[in-house]
Amino acid sequence: MLNTGNTFKVLVKMFVLFALTLLTACGQTMYGVVKIESIPSGAEVINLKDDTHLGMTPLLVTWEDDDDTAKHATVELRKIGYVEEITTFWVNMRHKTKEEATLEPQPVTVELKKRN
Repeated sequence: MLNTGNTFKVLVKMFVLFALTLLTACGQTMYGVVKIESIPSGAEVINLKDDTHLGMTPLLVTWEDDDDTAKHATVELRKIGYVEEITTFWVNMRHKTKEEATLEPQPVTVELKKRN
């Protein structure tokens, strides 16, 4: 014969463990860093998702999100005397801290062509 009191307690404990597992898996901020370089250096980098100025090459850009899913990024590089260049890449969100991500930046190199 089953003891419904003990069965209920076991089910409650299992639910609590399941809920704690979900809470620890979610909410962990993950980071990815890309090192954007241009040939020649000194190009302005614009994030085309929101038209923000990210900086000048060479440049380290940090992405962060609440999960470890890779992020798709599209940037435009501009430099006076050169043709603008748009490039896309995936940012791997595999690091738990910004510092850790900065130690292993993903390289993105863009060669700019001279204007005629």
